Amino acid sequence: MTTTEAGSGDAPVVPFRQFLLKVHSLCNLSCDYCYVYFAADQSWRRRPGAMSLDIVRQAADRIAEHAREHRLPAVRVILHGGEPLLAGKAHLDELLTVLTERLASSGVEVHCSMQSNGILLDEEFLTLLHRHRVGVAVSLDGTPAAHDRHRRFAGGRPSHARVAEGLRLLNDPRHRDLFVGLLCTLDLANDPVETYEALLDFAPPRVDFLLPHGTWRHPPPGLEHRTIPPERPPSGVSPPDEPTPYARWLGAAFDRWFDAPRMETRVRMFEEVMSGVLGGAVNTEAFGLTPVDLVVVETDGTMEHSDSLKVVAPGAPETGFDVFRHSFTEALATETVRRRQSGLHGLAPVCRDCALVQVCGGGLYTHRHHPASDFQNPSVYCHDLAAFITHVNSRIHTELAHVTETPPEQPSALP
Repeated sequence: MTTTEAGSGDAPVVPFRQFLLKVHSLCNLSCDYCYVYFAADQSWRRRPGAMSLDIVRQAADRIAEHAREHRLPAVRVILHGGEPLLAGKAHLDELLTVLTERLASSGVEVHCSMQSNGILLDEEFLTLLHRHRVGVAVSLDGTPAAHDRHRRFAGGRPSHARVAEGLRLLNDPRHRDLFVGLLCTLDLANDPVETYEALLDFAPPRVDFLLPHGTWRHPPPGLEHRTIPPERPPSGVSPPDEPTPYARWLGAAFDRWFDAPRMETRVRMFEEVMSGVLGGAVNTEAFGLTPVDLVVVETDGTMEHSDSLKVVAPGAPETGFDVFRHSFTEALATETVRRRQSGLHGLAPVCRDCALVQVCGGGLYTHRHHPASDFQNPSVYCHDLAAFITHVNSRIHTELAHVTETPPEQPSALP
């Protein structure tokens, strides 16, 4: 695959800078929206439960090789699952020691973090993570009722209380520096302001809202009757007969965040969209045209594309490569990576001609899929994204106009 093949345009190759390691393939929760266990791709069933140290060593060596080859000053390693803490304290300690030792020789700066459901967080785990300088992000969907609607144990027991206990420990002054933030999957059944404020109760340094995964064949909740837009760009405001429930939800949460008298927390989605409408960079997988730079290593050492592709079809995330026989640079040549690094050239015509494309970027790659036209479509969230971006743009420019029109206070004449 060359840089000029179909869908890639003349985009240069962008090396991987984020390496997501599936250190454990099982989970202690059974979240009904999970793309790993309840989606089309069921490859987790044939993989080992935990990543062996041999695979960790080989993956680390491949990361070091990639960093040297592309002269990367820093890389990010993300421990993921399933639930990564299920690997256990002893194995996780050995795994992190191997990563540190193998990557130290590369001369590249390594930033390591973990995405966890928070259930198993305790003093011993946090002490271990301190020792290896691993940041922790936790999944939390808002209030107890909101969280427990989907994020339950296999037997149906709610999990919010256990997660809250882990978060309180993570928020202790001894461990607070490990706290990366909260990941919240949006649910239209939950009040957006209540959800945001419930997240604030844990004083997260950052919040990231995620749209539920869906495709044109299997639309997300609330968009079951949505059809692919015609071959013309949306005006920036959704048609009156096209509901935009996700834009309304995000707009209400954005207004609550934006109107706060002081910065309460950072919200990644909101900040990225604000940057985009002001003409700046948009560096997130769900928005903007920044080339993808993340690769997944499964517990068996196979290299895969983004996890979200598991909702598309069996085998959709596969690259055909593994860390024993292939370099990460070889994985850069796959059609999926080339398309996702090709900016405008990788988008459907309706997206390329849209006034909002620099901010929207066509939406998350997975959300564009349709069986008849592959990924050459706008996002199934197209109208919601357009309406939300337009809302943010309106709020920002109204605020800027207000600031410009308000005369500065005159200095006091009093001594």
